[in-house]
Amino acid sequence: MLVDEKKASAAKPLFRRPANLRPRKPQGQPRELDALCDLAANRIAIEGVSPEIDGGRFPAKCVAGEQVLIEADIFGNAHDRIVACLRYRPAGTESWTEQPMILLENDRWSTTIVLGENRLYQFTFCAWHDLYATWREEVAKKHTAGRNIALELEEGRRLLQSAARSDWAGPDDVAELEQVLASLEILRADTQRLALLGSDAVAAVMSRAGVRTNLSYYHKVLEIFADRKTAAFSAWYELFPRSQSGDPARHGTFDDVIARLPYVRDLGFDVLYFPPIHPIGETNRKGRNNSLKAELGDVGSPYAIGSEHGGHDAIHPELGSFEDFHRLMAAARRHGLEVAIDFAIQCSPDHPWIKAHPEWFDWRPDGSLEFAESPPKKYEDIVNVNFHSDAFPGLWHALRDIVLFWIGHGVKIFRVDNPHTKPFAFWEWMIGEVRSRHPEIIFLAEGFTRPKITKRLAKVGFNQSYSYFTWRNLKRELEEYLTELTQEECRHYMRPNFFTNTPDINPIYLQHSGRPGFQARLILAGTLGGNYGIYNGFEICEAEAVPGKEEYLNSEKYQIRAWNMDEPGNLQWDIGFVNRLRRNHKSLQDFTSLAFYNAWNDNIIYYGKRTADLSDFLLFHVCLDPHSAQGADFEVPLWELGLTDDAPVEVEDMVTGRHFTWHGKIQHIHLDPFYKPYAVWRLISPGAHAGQSRPDA
Repeated sequence: MLVDEKKASAAKPLFRRPANLRPRKPQGQPRELDALCDLAANRIAIEGVSPEIDGGRFPAKCVAGEQVLIEADIFGNAHDRIVACLRYRPAGTESWTEQPMILLENDRWSTTIVLGENRLYQFTFCAWHDLYATWREEVAKKHTAGRNIALELEEGRRLLQSAARSDWAGPDDVAELEQVLASLEILRADTQRLALLGSDAVAAVMSRAGVRTNLSYYHKVLEIFADRKTAAFSAWYELFPRSQSGDPARHGTFDDVIARLPYVRDLGFDVLYFPPIHPIGETNRKGRNNSLKAELGDVGSPYAIGSEHGGHDAIHPELGSFEDFHRLMAAARRHGLEVAIDFAIQCSPDHPWIKAHPEWFDWRPDGSLEFAESPPKKYEDIVNVNFHSDAFPGLWHALRDIVLFWIGHGVKIFRVDNPHTKPFAFWEWMIGEVRSRHPEIIFLAEGFTRPKITKRLAKVGFNQSYSYFTWRNLKRELEEYLTELTQEECRHYMRPNFFTNTPDINPIYLQHSGRPGFQARLILAGTLGGNYGIYNGFEICEAEAVPGKEEYLNSEKYQIRAWNMDEPGNLQWDIGFVNRLRRNHKSLQDFTSLAFYNAWNDNIIYYGKRTADLSDFLLFHVCLDPHSAQGADFEVPLWELGLTDDAPVEVEDMVTGRHFTWHGKIQHIHLDPFYKPYAVWRLISPGAHAGQSRPDA
């Protein structure tokens, strides 16, 4: 229901109960009485709102076209019935849509809405005493008790009269109320008058047209941003374009990447992500394995952005031209892939900005550039920009314009390198500037940093966030971390992206786990997370490390590699299976639907995801021990299906397609990491049709 603000005017008083929204200020009284009148007007308390991020400082997040749950504590000091409504609108518009809320228990009210557009919305709450509903309930009790209800019937008649004159009544409502009042005049028996005044038909019109007595508003207007679905549910595949030629002696091109697109598509990914594709500097260029001295032919780190060929708005010439890039973008779209690129705010000493805008950089007392450092690490091929002092606001505008430039070339997803080392205020401003013009743009924060900083980056606007999943290996660690992400307040604004590995991170667990460990981390990332990703080489269990470090030996960050993804023991089937599960099962597309269940072995993690209507209910067992077989008794969550502990339930093995029946709540699982490191089951709700078959294997 659309509501005009004029209808928030004061209502007329009714019989014995004051119904005005704002007590009238006596003439001649001091101005300070205004505050008291405002306070007295809001008779109903509205608090405990969810979602409300930092008191309304930041917007919450949801997905356009999908239901979002809104809740609040709403109560008054009297026994009168309360009506509560959520009010929402697209930001920048005037008219509100009202959505009735439902009383749950203990004065907690809720409703679900669907925000249909990819844009920013506003929402707030209002509530009022429903004198008609209160009257209807009380008069029925008195009549049942044999009380004389003549005066109560007169009160009911006056309620209808007031409603017919209210600002809330439309023409049809007025006509219906006047007809009821006219019919009431010819009725003499109290029983007949009560039947008419208290009828369901009159109750329906009074719910629309009744006076909103003691109408109270929440004291804030909050915001919620409705993202497109890819922000909340996506599967990323990362590769270096320069390594796609198949020959380590030949620099790959965008055309080589085009040839790889069917492979990425067939694995089931929907986002193809490239590290920086810009010109690479020559000064202090890194050699293989991060050597400080580059040899002839070494390609350097793509994060040392900028050379005589240009900076952040240019393409490394060996990759191709903008025409080639456009051809790649078009080919990716035909294959159902979106291309994400890296937005890395660092420059090589050869970047054109250093000469054009020296005030944007830090200089040492001897007049030399200050290289980037993260002690004890020093990055001699990179210099950082200075966001403040003389760099403000010119640098801010330039960086925003770089993002807008690539949007103009078809890019809609940006993975942002090390955003936690840049000012929060910059990200809030820049993302806001971009989003106001292009709400479909997605920013992924690569913020491997302290938890509060990670969450702040999500609050200021990042649609997705790298997470600590990469380092959560034990059952307890995974359950605690996922419970935080899916049940605490951060679920309203932070969407983690569970990358199994990255060019920067070769996890210790994978270095020593062999193929079973890669399978376990894949199934965990893809089914625990709404967003997840792998860096190429994962599918062939690439794990050769720099001794004692979480770094890849012969890293693509410093050299061209040639990959054979068809090596024996590759994980292409597993990856395709996970991505088909994700695509075909609605339960996996809601990150917060996760629940952990009992499996009595710390080496086996057991969890499930289900839709609210139970039409899609998946269970997962994953062996966390990559070296030894493990077994466990576990509980089948029959209670969630409304079944007793000894009831049978039909099950589908999603790996094999086999159907069978579990009898009773306690069952047993045996997982051999070299044969069956994970199991996926679909519970078939009683009465549901079993026709939803497993994804094609």
